[in-house]
Amino acid sequence: MMQEHSFLEKVDEQMVLGGYWPGIQLYYPPVKYSPADGIYETMEQASHRMRKYAHNTSAHTLLFDLEDGCRQKEMSRELLRKELPLFEERQFQIALRINPFRTDEYEEDLKLIKECAEYIDVIILAKAGEVYGAAEIRDLSAWLVGVNPKIEIQPIIEHPRSLKISPELMQYSTVRHVVFGIHDFSKAMAIHLTPEGWIDELKTFLRMLLLEARIAGKGVIGGVEVLINKTPMPESYIEPNDVRRWLDLHGEHESHVVHQHALVEAQMGLTGKQVIHPFHVHLCKTAFTPSPLQIQRNVHILEAAIEADALLGGAIKFEGEMLDPPMFGKALQTLLRAYALKSLGDKDKAFAMDVIKRLPVHVIRENWPYGMI
Repeated sequence: MMQEHSFLEKVDEQMVLGGYWPGIQLYYPPVKYSPADGIYETMEQASHRMRKYAHNTSAHTLLFDLEDGCRQKEMSRELLRKELPLFEERQFQIALRINPFRTDEYEEDLKLIKECAEYIDVIILAKAGEVYGAAEIRDLSAWLVGVNPKIEIQPIIEHPRSLKISPELMQYSTVRHVVFGIHDFSKAMAIHLTPEGWIDELKTFLRMLLLEARIAGKGVIGGVEVLINKTPMPESYIEPNDVRRWLDLHGEHESHVVHQHALVEAQMGLTGKQVIHPFHVHLCKTAFTPSPLQIQRNVHILEAAIEADALLGGAIKFEGEMLDPPMFGKALQTLLRAYALKSLGDKDKAFAMDVIKRLPVHVIRENWPYGMI
């Protein structure tokens, strides 16, 4: 025990916590089609839209799609070459969804990444493993070593063949999270999805992916919603009671569905969710991110456990509940989840690190497999 404690005293915080999660990933079309005008944007219009909206997103990740959602691929790449260097100070990650491995468009995407590597945090690989298996991740990882080794790869699991080899796709250190591509996956399985029921309709496969990811210590990013709400929820609403009240008073059917799906995915332990509209961002962030009151309650649980010397064994009574070490582990997970989604204050983060230092290494890994120790 003393050896483990001294080990934890020396390691870097980043090594223990494993950095930030992808969180809410907002799809952002580089060059957009305008239904009202029946034409695509010009380079100037796309550039103006990006500077007006993309720079100010509240999403955890800004995701530029160069694959299925992109028709003007070459123009979009030129736009990104011009605009990515302008994202100087940002609180979010930048991700590029690139075309399937070894296609002509894939090779063009790699040229863009090589030119703009310092501005890119994540590569999201479409149709991962469907043709060449895990060699796709191996080769892309090796290529990134000479470009920017800090860039992560997020393979999209869009076919049962990819799900079957998911442990092989997740064996590489460049992969910390995988994406469950629900629409292509359901197409490959000939499953008809409904906007309201897709989680139940694909739950078996999502749970299979979650199991493999948990064993590998990786995260899973949830599915894209197709329903778009017309009214955005104000960002001042962050506590669950406030969110429910707003949904009851102002939320349309679409808002209820999107938020409920995000709640289910968060409760299943997913580390992020992809969204296609800015109005989805805060609805899903409140589902995924522990609120200040939830953080405070879990801090109090851990404080009571420490005071009773029950952190590693024993039980306490807290607000009418009997709590023991598994519940203390869940309380710690809540704090670390808040950290991973950039919503944990410095004081609470210091407290969480103090709790971690009191635990054996194997217990830390059981509670938080996303770190690097």
